[in-house]
Amino acid sequence: MEPFRFTLSTVEKNALKHLVRDAIAARLEGQTGWCPPPPPTERLKEPYGAFVTLNIAGGLRGCIGHIMADKPLWETIGNMAVSAAFEDPRFPPLTRREFEEVEVEISILGPVTPCPDPELVEVGRHGLIMVQGHRQGLLLPQVPVDWNWDKYTFLAQTCRKAGLDPEAWRSPRTHIYWFEAEVF
Repeated sequence: MEPFRFTLSTVEKNALKHLVRDAIAARLEGQTGWCPPPPPTERLKEPYGAFVTLNIAGGLRGCIGHIMADKPLWETIGNMAVSAAFEDPRFPPLTRREFEEVEVEISILGPVTPCPDPELVEVGRHGLIMVQGHRQGLLLPQVPVDWNWDKYTFLAQTCRKAGLDPEAWRSPRTHIYWFEAEVF
């Protein structure tokens, strides 16, 4: 697998982080039909999958993403910001007080492809998706690093995220996909 080589300028990264904050602030102010300004560069109009992660004091507060590269990155990030803040089923909607404390992390996904061999998975480089029947679970590349997991724990935890047995990654019925991401 060729490394995912996607880079954004500091201006583009800052613009995306401001977009996240502006989208959340607009919703907190009751603006349901808020439209973002046009993206500052052509690069941000290109289609990419992405996740927006919200943390408070080092703990997860919301994380929602869109895997498919079928919409402009600018649009995806704005939509995922609102979803992470207000629609993550693991958390109640973000409050104004929490908004002041929230830290934003953005993950832009490279191509999602079948993983040819779980032994090739590299912690910190690859994100994983486990699929078996209607069950599916995804963990971003930074998750095993944050939790200090080895490759096998990462595979097992991705299975758990899908609601599968931790050893389901060994089953031929389980489809494993991998991807890389630019995280900032």
